[in-house]
Amino acid sequence: MPVYALADCNSFYASCEKAFNPQLKNRPVAVLSNNDGCVVSRSAEAKKLGIPMGAPAFKHEALFKANNVAVFSSNYALYGDMSARVMRTMADMVPACEVYSIDEAFLRLDGLRGDMTAICGKIRERVLRWTGIPISIGIGETKTLAKAANKLAKQSNGIFDLRGPDADEWLASLDVGDVWGVGPQYAKLLQSRRIHTALDLKRADRVWIRKHMTVQGLQTVLELNGQPCIPMEQAPPPKKAICCSRSFGAYVRSLEGLREAVASYATRAAEKLRGQDSVCSIVQVFIRTNPFKPEHRQHAELAQATLPVASDYTPDLLRAALGILERLFRTGHAYQKAGVLLAGIEPKGSRQLSLIAPQPADESKRGKAMAVLDAANRRYGRGALAYAAGGIEPEWGMKREKLSPAYTTRWDQLLEVRGGR
Repeated sequence: MPVYALADCNSFYASCEKAFNPQLKNRPVAVLSNNDGCVVSRSAEAKKLGIPMGAPAFKHEALFKANNVAVFSSNYALYGDMSARVMRTMADMVPACEVYSIDEAFLRLDGLRGDMTAICGKIRERVLRWTGIPISIGIGETKTLAKAANKLAKQSNGIFDLRGPDADEWLASLDVGDVWGVGPQYAKLLQSRRIHTALDLKRADRVWIRKHMTVQGLQTVLELNGQPCIPMEQAPPPKKAICCSRSFGAYVRSLEGLREAVASYATRAAEKLRGQDSVCSIVQVFIRTNPFKPEHRQHAELAQATLPVASDYTPDLLRAALGILERLFRTGHAYQKAGVLLAGIEPKGSRQLSLIAPQPADESKRGKAMAVLDAANRRYGRGALAYAAGGIEPEWGMKREKLSPAYTTRWDQLLEVRGGR
């Protein structure tokens, strides 16, 4: 009988901030979204204060100040590196590990000897000791049951095994909208059929489910009944589209400013493309003003270009993206956001070539140049080597006034420990 587990980092972003600052122990912590807009992560102490997820920061400044809440800008370099450390720690202790998101992973436990709750206790203990990140683990006979168990784990002591004889009793306590794979629209549909809990869904008419929720819905029902339908993935599947977009920290009114932003986003998107060993044939660019400022002149437009040969070479993508921007830009507008989307993605090793536009003669040199660029940025931190077209200190950069140091990815920001006498 297979045994799955879902390990989920508790309040991940807030926990990363606490891991490197002992003064934050027992203190409420809130992490904000891009441009310090909304709350996207809260420590347990912050949740007890009633700070809601997604709350606009400016509306809660008085609450933050009155309760000594430590507020941070999102530090994605830190969170990404800490996530990799957590995943590596868990992967060394189990037969298989599938990274599901930045703070979640599915684990296969079958084949391990001993009590599964005790094994998960050791995993939690090692992850906390090696990284400082607390995790919760749910155990089940399928991935869907492990997901459900994880929700129950967060309400108990951090570990929950949903394989016992009282599993149905626990499933009856879970809202159907909390079942993995059931989104808000499906939850409304199910509730209209008097299917309110995970147990109701487990016992639902499978023919009706197949008809109204497709084969994915039927898989969910089968998984709730302990029949594995969703296999483990050893590596995340390549993305079919890659988008890099940001809201600006300040309005951009000039073409030069927008060129820097679009160049920066195209460069980042190209890096992601090469990271999955793919090439793309379509480049899209969009720009827009702030739709919530009706007093501003409004402009929002998107356009795309098709490359003669699919490419992952940053200069090719930059040239296409900046060409599109020249067509989109209108003077006299205060732009708030821009983005670059790469589509028509295919594996680099099997890309379609063209007789009209043959493969560049210096293809090998281009590949080596990109490999050096990516290796330098992996080793010395993102942006260590960058295209000048992206600007040096752009005014449009994200507002991150409360950014913590990149403790684990920049030599000049390593944590300092000073001993007393």
